[in-house]
Amino acid sequence: MQILKSKYSLLILVLSFALLVSVPYLFPGYKTSIATEILIFAILAMSIDILAGYTGRTPLCHGAIFGVATYVMLYYVTEMGGSPWVGVLYAVIASLLVSIIFALLAIRTSGVYFILLTLALGMIVWGVCLRWTSVTGGENGLRGSVSPLWLQDKVTLYYFVASCFVVLVWMMWRFVNSPFGLTLKGIRDSESRMRTLGYNVPLHLFLGFVVSGFFAGMAGALYAFFNSFVSPSTVALAQSTEGLLMAIVGGAGTLFGGIIGAALVISLENVVSLYTERWLMVLGFMFIFMMIFAPSGVLGAVRNFIKSRE
Repeated sequence: MQILKSKYSLLILVLSFALLVSVPYLFPGYKTSIATEILIFAILAMSIDILAGYTGRTPLCHGAIFGVATYVMLYYVTEMGGSPWVGVLYAVIASLLVSIIFALLAIRTSGVYFILLTLALGMIVWGVCLRWTSVTGGENGLRGSVSPLWLQDKVTLYYFVASCFVVLVWMMWRFVNSPFGLTLKGIRDSESRMRTLGYNVPLHLFLGFVVSGFFAGMAGALYAFFNSFVSPSTVALAQSTEGLLMAIVGGAGTLFGGIIGAALVISLENVVSLYTERWLMVLGFMFIFMMIFAPSGVLGAVRNFIKSRE
């Protein structure tokens, strides 16, 4: 049975890699850009799942962390004339600093208090981006290409983002399956028991939050390459809720469910918005449908089905 599972996992890995490589040929033109966007937001959704699915803390601030990295990237490259690669470094450092501040304020809370506190922290960032017009451009935002010449082709950009995606997903998978990641699962299941066993729960939550913020920041830096524009809407609550929705739809606590969720949500946005301006209503109905018929998400439902057949 274990050998069969290993072969099954290897087959999925090979097919996934083949699909990732062949996307520009299967979905050329504008569809390749959509695929690039899906990969970026899949990283954001998976970073949220590290907290929501593996520690039991549901954040509503990761859109702000994501957007801060995008702002720093665009400001450094377009306004200061810096190198895009140094800009990535500064963007990640900025997202880490924001994550550290958020974590220090939020880790002592849980449940609805954690949700509300992270929501408030994210709104503070949105307010700063809206009012600090000399740096952020206010409602007009910042615009400008940060990509070097060799990345300005859509297909090349896709493969660049896909390569970063593979590395970051591997890092997240290693993290959640490490002894530290298993400790986070233990905190999610029974925080009091983990305290009794001698684990420093606040420290683990702090590090888990910061690591999650790092990956959200990386997604934000990649988004700067992809979109070449950032505004207060990039750090708004809607960005956080959309990322959380992707994680839940795909399957919270599965990590890879964030990929499925991002693909479903972004594809739905682009297809439905062609026919109606009320695509958000359709998105809401999809979420309600998922919560009723597949509360564990798409990947969670598939796993439950496979277990029931064994």
